[in-house]
Amino acid sequence: MIRPAAHTHPRGRISVITDRGPTLEEVRARRQEILQIAARHGARNVRVFGSVARGEAGPGSDVDFVVELEPPRGVLDLGELILDLEALLGRAVDVIEIRRPSPTAERILREAVPL
Repeated sequence: MIRPAAHTHPRGRISVITDRGPTLEEVRARRQEILQIAARHGARNVRVFGSVARGEAGPGSDVDFVVELEPPRGVLDLGELILDLEALLGRAVDVIEIRRPSPTAERILREAVPL
């Protein structure tokens, strides 16, 4: 049996990493906190995509978010947002902003689900 491991984030928060993958329901249970963190970093229209959105997440899965950034926010804001969301959720997080159309962007937007 794999035991949960405690993870201390550089900002002093402590999270627990479980031995199974994250679920969309678990992410949605933190919706208000996620949206508050996103707003602090100028992000809106927060959606989940990837394995969590498809219900296929495993133990090593991260949580993928797609957001819209308010101008003039940029890559530094995304980096801070990622760190804060990782601290909240206790696992790796990816956050992207789609700036131009592409086949990959279209796939992500089709797959993305609201919090």
